[in-house]
Amino acid sequence: MVRVGCHVSIAGSIDQAIGRAEERGCDTFQIFSRNPRGWSAKDLDEDAVAAFRTGVSSADLHPVVDHMPYLPNLATSKDEIFEKSVATLTAELERCGVLGIPYLVTHLGHHGGVGVEAGMQRVADAVNRALADADSDAMLLLENTAGDKNSVGTTAADIRRIMDGIEDLSRIGICFDTCHAFAAGYELRTRDGIEETFGIFDDLIDLAHLRVIHLNDTKGGLGSHLDRHEHIGLGCIGEEGFRLLLSHPAVRDLPLICETPVDERRDDAGNISAVRELARHG
Repeated sequence: MVRVGCHVSIAGSIDQAIGRAEERGCDTFQIFSRNPRGWSAKDLDEDAVAAFRTGVSSADLHPVVDHMPYLPNLATSKDEIFEKSVATLTAELERCGVLGIPYLVTHLGHHGGVGVEAGMQRVADAVNRALADADSDAMLLLENTAGDKNSVGTTAADIRRIMDGIEDLSRIGICFDTCHAFAAGYELRTRDGIEETFGIFDDLIDLAHLRVIHLNDTKGGLGSHLDRHEHIGLGCIGEEGFRLLLSHPAVRDLPLICETPVDERRDDAGNISAVRELARHG
């Protein structure tokens, strides 16, 4: 069966994320290793790190995925923001190494009006510097974007061009977000559309680079460029789309992380259960 989980909080202490993941029925889970809404980060506590590593191993929760905080922008043309973003990326890779987390997901950023080519080059430069400077063997996963204004990395072709500027591709993978892909114009509701989408990614990127799926339904229509997540099966991709997605080996065989809402309709555990149910009938 599929390995599915969600994003969980580290409030209180990073090792407390493990119990929260277990409570939700996760096989895998994602965290922010620090406050995602600020530039500064507290040093990791040695006892909490030891408890985290032991807890992950004993709970059979794998892989754990870390996500970059919100403020860094790898594609920015502003030098001060770029330098702070590279420093944060480097530090986050190192935190993954300390925690034993194999994957760090990063958004690719917004170019701020200077042009997508310049933005993509900035991303590649940032990644090269961070990978060279970080004392870590964590793999950096580039996440596809929904295509909102000035965003970088919306299409498979753009991600390929970023990868072409990265010096050590053995340290790079892809996180494929279903909401972002659908919003960018990739059809995920039909078998033919799914085959075409992953065929494009395979031709341009090679699906061997695909390591994690952000499994999210969407409030926006096909090609809307709207990055608004919805409960699994309750959005524009719908139940049938997810049945078909979960039967495709490019999705089914990878860790699935839900970044779905929590509201009166459904919580994290409900979305994880919905994924498992749809996978059984895919």
